[in-house]
Amino acid sequence: MSDFLPQSVREGLEAARRDAERRKSRLKVRDGEQSYPVLRFWSKGFALAADPAPNLRGLVDLFDGERHLYQCLIVTSREEAGERIYEFKRNTAASDTAPLDFERASDAPVGYITSL
Repeated sequence: MSDFLPQSVREGLEAARRDAERRKSRLKVRDGEQSYPVLRFWSKGFALAADPAPNLRGLVDLFDGERHLYQCLIVTSREEAGERIYEFKRNTAASDTAPLDFERASDAPVGYITSL
């Protein structure tokens, strides 16, 4: 069907589709103080709209609304079909607590009380 539409109408429809995806996505990537909406996300990377997205490299943070999901190391990017594609070298899940450097035993007592 798109073969029968003029080029300007096809470009307008594609721009409207990208704008709708940008508005409905809660995912965003932060690079310092700058924030960009994520159009698509998969296990090896994510895509941003090509217009506002710079050529990001290095460490960025991925958020769902205000919830920190991942800290990502970006190594490559390319542009295709109006999107800038970024790929991960490392994608680490964010946590609210510090990691433990010991194993917690389930049957161990919490502490000993000694009499004086």
